[in-house]
Amino acid sequence: MAVTNTLPVAVIGAGPIGLAAAAHLLERGLEPLIFEAGPAPAAAIEQWRHIRLFSPWQYNTDAAAVRLLAETGWTAPGPAELPTGGDLIDQYLTPLASVPAIASRLHTGARVTAVTRQGMDKTHSRNRNSTPFLVRVAHADGDVRDYQAAAVIDASGTWSTPNPLGTSGLPAVGEAAAAAHISSPLPDVLGRERAAFAGHTAVVVGAGHSAANTLLNLADLAAGEPGTKIVWAIRGASPAKVYGGGDADGLAARGQLGSRLRAVVESGTVELHTGFGIASLAANDGAVTLTATDGRTLRADVVVPATGFRPDLRILQELRLELDPGVEAPRELGPLIDPEFHSCGTVEPHGAAMLSHPEQDFYIVGMKSYGRAPTFLLATGYEQVRSVAAALAGDREAADTVQLELPETGVCSSDIGTSCDVPAAASAAFVAETAGGCCGTPEPVLIGFPTGLAHGRSGDA
Repeated sequence: MAVTNTLPVAVIGAGPIGLAAAAHLLERGLEPLIFEAGPAPAAAIEQWRHIRLFSPWQYNTDAAAVRLLAETGWTAPGPAELPTGGDLIDQYLTPLASVPAIASRLHTGARVTAVTRQGMDKTHSRNRNSTPFLVRVAHADGDVRDYQAAAVIDASGTWSTPNPLGTSGLPAVGEAAAAAHISSPLPDVLGRERAAFAGHTAVVVGAGHSAANTLLNLADLAAGEPGTKIVWAIRGASPAKVYGGGDADGLAARGQLGSRLRAVVESGTVELHTGFGIASLAANDGAVTLTATDGRTLRADVVVPATGFRPDLRILQELRLELDPGVEAPRELGPLIDPEFHSCGTVEPHGAAMLSHPEQDFYIVGMKSYGRAPTFLLATGYEQVRSVAAALAGDREAADTVQLELPETGVCSSDIGTSCDVPAAASAAFVAETAGGCCGTPEPVLIGFPTGLAHGRSGDA
């Protein structure tokens, strides 16, 4: 239904997809109201600004955003260059958020704590679709305010809700108590977090691009820092499918990731432990002991949780959502991205129709729209919000005309960061995780925005 009243469209999140959504809404004559929980736009990306994407700039900018930036005299980066997360912020997202049309509608330090309908919970149906949304926001100054909106686009990503280290989708016993020994999902081991890893033992947990990225950077660190020990723990029986598509990958930098990872494992630089499902963690004597479900143990100074992410649905509990019961994506999208069944290649382009819920004029977009699946890329998110903005403006033809060409992966891969690191026997497709691998340099590399960025990790990109 076309949003025709005077209320704004609330956009949750000011990362790449949220800002793109605002740009498309403005082009459609709709009023965006943007809420960013962090102190500045793209706050999640700021935490992995050291990561180099393995998708070039041509995949990482949105058409409506570029048109808006062009009005300011902005110069686009070279389309074939590979940006870091910092480049993405400094050269694209910060200038975009500074455009007056965006800046005047952007609230930072504004965490959305709930979305509902004004005056009714999810059990009430009468006049529901004509009742404004109520968006409750906690501001950094301690003020809590309710805002009315004609529609809501949730582009808040998944960075703030990583998967646990334990099996069965649950934290391992003792995981919370061992938090001091657990790093961020994408630690800057060659930069600001070097001291925590140099000369120490690190256990990297996970079987995807984030794990590979960190392992390769630790290998570079170990070359110049004696005493640095690297351990890789995966739940699957073999790392073979983690090694990727090589020359068959449509993105050369992504294809190089697997061959580099294989080399450091086969050289003995990385000590690999397969079939290692973590049952418990115990911190003692300045270190932490990881115990597997079969009783094996590993001892580390620091643990890197490269286990992927999951959506935080708590703020949406008073809305009528229709989610896939497995991956927690919109129901129609779920089967297309389920890492347990999805095969080689890219996910078909999709827009408002596939992202819709029983709650009219509410959409989850970006990395969060993929739920627990690890296949999201930025270009996918840009096409999502183009279609959603068209639908909210009442242009059904434009909303339903969804086209997007994406690079092939050239591989069927094992899980790249879901809650269970699926066994090797359960093949799963990937395009890229929201925090990718390497580009043949000491810097980590990414294509998906934790998230993630070409197809489309909000942002393990």
